[in-house]
Amino acid sequence: MNFNRSSLAVYFILGSQNVNDQDPLFVLEQALQGGVTCFQFREKGSGAKTGEAKFQLAEQMQKLCQKYQVPFFINDDLELAIRLNADGIHVGQDDLSIQDIRKIAPTKMKIGLSITTTDQAIEAEKLAVDYIGIGPIFQTTTKSDAKQPIGLEGVIEITKAVPKLPSVAIGGITKSDLIEIRKAGADGVAVISEIASADQPKLATESLVKLSGSI
Repeated sequence: MNFNRSSLAVYFILGSQNVNDQDPLFVLEQALQGGVTCFQFREKGSGAKTGEAKFQLAEQMQKLCQKYQVPFFINDDLELAIRLNADGIHVGQDDLSIQDIRKIAPTKMKIGLSITTTDQAIEAEKLAVDYIGIGPIFQTTTKSDAKQPIGLEGVIEITKAVPKLPSVAIGGITKSDLIEIRKAGADGVAVISEIASADQPKLATESLVKLSGSI
Protein backbone atom coordinates (compact mmCIF):
# COMPACT_ATOMS: atom_id res chain seq x y z
CA MET A 1 0.00 0.00 0.00
CA ASN A 2 1.41 3.38 -0.97
CA PHE A 3 2.07 5.67 2.01
CA ASN A 4 3.40 9.23 1.84
CA ARG A 5 2.82 12.69 3.34
CA SER A 6 -0.52 13.08 1.60
CA SER A 7 -1.71 9.88 3.31
CA LEU A 8 -1.85 11.90 6.54
CA ALA A 9 -4.35 14.50 5.26
CA VAL A 10 -7.43 13.00 6.92
CA TYR A 11 -6.32 10.20 9.24
CA PHE A 12 -9.16 8.28 10.92
CA ILE A 13 -8.67 6.37 14.17
CA LEU A 14 -11.31 3.93 15.41
CA GLY A 15 -12.04 1.05 17.72
CA SER A 16 -15.30 -0.60 18.73
CA GLN A 17 -15.30 1.47 21.93
CA ASN A 18 -15.68 4.72 19.93
CA VAL A 19 -18.98 4.10 18.13
CA ASN A 20 -21.76 3.98 20.74
CA ASP A 21 -24.58 1.91 19.19
CA GLN A 22 -23.26 1.83 15.64
CA ASP A 23 -21.40 -1.00 13.95
CA PRO A 24 -17.70 -0.01 13.76
CA LEU A 25 -17.41 -1.67 10.35
CA PHE A 26 -20.28 0.45 9.04
CA VAL A 27 -18.67 3.62 10.43
CA LEU A 28 -15.32 2.72 8.90
CA GLU A 29 -16.78 1.97 5.48
CA GLN A 30 -18.70 5.24 5.56
CA ALA A 31 -15.45 7.05 6.36
CA LEU A 32 -13.62 5.21 3.58
CA GLN A 33 -16.37 6.13 1.12
CA GLY A 34 -16.04 9.71 2.35
CA GLY A 35 -12.36 9.76 1.45
CA VAL A 36 -10.22 9.22 4.55
CA THR A 37 -6.58 8.94 3.51
CA CYS A 38 -5.28 6.67 6.29
CA PHE A 39 -6.80 4.48 9.01
CA GLN A 40 -5.58 3.34 12.42
CA PHE A 41 -7.23 0.51 14.36
CA ARG A 42 -7.09 1.51 18.03
CA GLU A 43 -8.89 -0.98 20.25
CA LYS A 44 -8.20 0.36 23.74
CA GLY A 45 -10.08 1.49 26.80
CA SER A 46 -13.28 0.48 28.57
CA GLY A 47 -15.18 -2.28 26.75
CA ALA A 48 -12.48 -2.84 24.12
CA LYS A 49 -12.25 -6.25 22.48
CA THR A 50 -9.34 -8.56 23.24
CA GLY A 51 -7.92 -11.81 21.91
CA GLU A 52 -9.59 -13.44 18.94
CA ALA A 53 -12.48 -10.95 18.90
CA LYS A 54 -9.98 -8.11 18.53
CA PHE A 55 -8.15 -9.98 15.78
CA GLN A 56 -11.35 -10.66 13.83
CA LEU A 57 -12.46 -7.02 13.99
CA ALA A 58 -8.99 -5.84 12.91
CA GLU A 59 -8.99 -8.33 10.02
CA GLN A 60 -12.41 -7.15 8.80
CA MET A 61 -11.32 -3.51 9.05
CA GLN A 62 -8.12 -4.27 7.17
CA LYS A 63 -10.11 -5.86 4.32
CA LEU A 64 -12.25 -2.73 4.07
CA CYS A 65 -9.13 -0.54 3.92
CA GLN A 66 -7.66 -2.77 1.20
CA LYS A 67 -10.90 -2.51 -0.77
CA TYR A 68 -10.57 1.29 -0.77
CA GLN A 69 -6.74 1.24 -1.04
CA VAL A 70 -6.21 3.14 2.20
CA PRO A 71 -3.16 2.42 4.42
CA PHE A 72 -4.06 0.33 7.49
CA PHE A 73 -2.20 0.97 10.75
CA ILE A 74 -2.52 -0.77 14.10
CA ASN A 75 -2.08 1.04 17.38
CA ASP A 76 0.46 -0.39 19.81
CA ASP A 77 0.05 -4.12 19.09
CA LEU A 78 3.04 -5.36 17.15
CA GLU A 79 2.01 -9.01 17.39
CA LEU A 80 -1.34 -8.19 15.73
CA ALA A 81 0.30 -5.94 13.14
CA ILE A 82 2.69 -8.73 12.12
CA ARG A 83 -0.05 -11.37 12.14
CA LEU A 84 -2.15 -9.28 9.75
CA ASN A 85 0.81 -7.96 7.76
CA ALA A 86 -0.51 -4.46 8.41
CA ASP A 87 0.82 -1.49 6.46
CA GLY A 88 2.06 0.09 9.65
CA ILE A 89 2.08 0.37 13.42
CA HIS A 90 1.65 3.47 15.58
CA VAL A 91 3.18 3.64 19.07
CA GLY A 92 3.46 6.11 21.93
CA GLN A 93 6.46 7.21 23.95
CA ASP A 94 5.81 4.55 26.62
CA ASP A 95 5.14 1.67 24.22
CA LEU A 96 7.59 -0.72 22.56
CA SER A 97 10.69 1.17 21.38
CA ILE A 98 11.29 1.92 17.72
CA GLN A 99 14.52 -0.07 17.86
CA ASP A 100 12.70 -3.14 19.21
CA ILE A 101 9.95 -2.82 16.60
CA ARG A 102 12.55 -2.75 13.83
CA LYS A 103 14.15 -5.96 15.14
CA ILE A 104 10.86 -7.84 14.79
CA ALA A 105 8.68 -6.11 12.20
CA PRO A 106 8.96 -6.57 8.42
CA THR A 107 11.17 -3.85 6.93
CA LYS A 108 8.32 -2.54 4.78
CA MET A 109 6.06 -1.90 7.80
CA LYS A 110 5.69 1.83 8.39
CA ILE A 111 6.13 3.25 11.89
CA GLY A 112 4.35 6.23 13.41
CA LEU A 113 5.31 7.70 16.80
CA SER A 114 3.32 9.97 19.12
CA ILE A 115 5.23 13.02 20.31
CA THR A 116 4.38 16.01 22.49
CA THR A 117 7.62 18.02 22.57
CA THR A 118 10.24 19.33 20.17
CA ASP A 119 12.90 17.15 21.81
CA GLN A 120 10.79 14.05 21.17
CA ALA A 121 10.30 15.15 17.55
CA ILE A 122 14.05 15.57 17.01
CA GLU A 123 14.64 12.13 18.54
CA ALA A 124 11.92 10.66 16.28
CA GLU A 125 13.69 12.10 13.25
CA LYS A 126 16.96 10.48 14.36
CA LEU A 127 15.09 7.18 14.69
CA ALA A 128 13.85 7.64 11.11
CA VAL A 129 10.18 6.96 11.86
CA ASP A 130 7.83 7.37 8.91
CA TYR A 131 5.71 10.05 10.57
CA ILE A 132 4.96 11.65 13.92
CA GLY A 133 1.61 12.16 15.61
CA ILE A 134 1.76 15.58 17.29
CA GLY A 135 -0.51 16.12 20.24
CA PRO A 136 -2.72 16.40 22.02
CA ILE A 137 -3.50 19.72 20.33
CA PHE A 138 -6.67 20.36 22.33
CA GLN A 139 -8.50 18.66 25.22
CA THR A 140 -9.70 15.21 24.25
CA THR A 141 -12.16 12.80 25.82
CA THR A 142 -11.19 9.72 23.79
CA LYS A 143 -7.95 9.11 25.69
CA SER A 144 -8.05 8.80 29.47
CA ASP A 145 -4.29 9.34 29.90
CA ALA A 146 -3.94 12.27 27.48
CA LYS A 147 -1.18 14.77 28.23
CA GLN A 148 -1.59 18.54 28.50
CA PRO A 149 -2.70 20.12 25.19
CA ILE A 150 0.07 21.88 23.27
CA GLY A 151 -2.14 24.06 21.05
CA LEU A 152 -1.35 25.44 17.62
CA GLU A 153 1.85 26.98 19.00
CA GLY A 154 3.12 23.49 19.75
CA VAL A 155 2.44 22.36 16.19
CA ILE A 156 4.31 25.37 14.78
CA GLU A 157 7.32 24.83 17.04
CA ILE A 158 7.56 21.09 16.36
CA THR A 159 7.08 21.22 12.58
CA LYS A 160 9.67 23.99 12.30
CA ALA A 161 12.14 21.81 14.20
CA VAL A 162 11.64 18.78 11.91
CA PRO A 163 10.29 20.13 8.59
CA LYS A 164 11.21 17.02 6.60
CA LEU A 165 9.40 14.62 8.93
CA PRO A 166 5.75 13.94 7.93
CA SER A 167 3.36 14.87 10.72
CA VAL A 168 -0.28 14.54 11.70
CA ALA A 169 -1.93 16.52 14.50
CA ILE A 170 -4.24 14.77 16.97
CA GLY A 171 -6.30 15.52 20.04
CA GLY A 172 -9.73 17.13 20.25
CA ILE A 173 -9.65 18.30 16.64
CA THR A 174 -12.85 19.35 14.88
CA LYS A 175 -13.52 20.43 11.32
CA SER A 176 -13.23 24.10 12.30
CA ASP A 177 -9.61 23.55 13.39
CA LEU A 178 -8.36 21.85 10.24
CA ILE A 179 -7.20 24.85 8.23
CA GLU A 180 -5.39 26.46 11.17
CA ILE A 181 -3.62 23.20 11.97
CA ARG A 182 -2.47 22.77 8.40
CA LYS A 183 -1.27 26.40 8.34
CA ALA A 184 0.66 25.64 11.53
CA GLY A 185 2.68 23.09 9.57
CA ALA A 186 1.07 19.66 10.06
CA ASP A 187 0.50 17.51 6.97
CA GLY A 188 -2.92 16.46 8.21
CA VAL A 189 -5.31 15.87 11.09
CA ALA A 190 -6.14 12.67 12.94
CA VAL A 191 -9.69 12.39 14.24
CA ILE A 192 -11.84 9.93 16.14
CA SER A 193 -15.03 11.55 17.44
CA GLU A 194 -15.40 14.01 14.56
CA ILE A 195 -16.28 11.04 12.33
CA ALA A 196 -17.18 8.24 14.77
CA SER A 197 -19.75 10.33 16.67
CA ALA A 198 -21.25 11.99 13.59
CA ASP A 199 -24.86 11.22 12.63
CA GLN A 200 -23.64 10.74 9.07
CA PRO A 201 -19.99 9.60 9.13
CA LYS A 202 -19.62 9.73 5.35
CA LEU A 203 -20.76 13.36 5.15
CA ALA A 204 -18.55 14.31 8.10
CA THR A 205 -15.57 12.73 6.33
CA GLU A 206 -16.35 14.35 2.99
CA SER A 207 -16.44 17.73 4.73
CA LEU A 208 -12.97 17.18 6.25
CA VAL A 209 -11.57 15.92 2.93
CA LYS A 210 -12.99 18.89 1.05
CA LEU A 211 -11.47 21.35 3.51
CA SER A 212 -8.15 19.53 3.34
CA GLY A 213 -8.17 19.74 -0.44
CA SER A 214 -8.76 23.49 -0.33
CA ILE A 215 -5.43 24.20 1.35
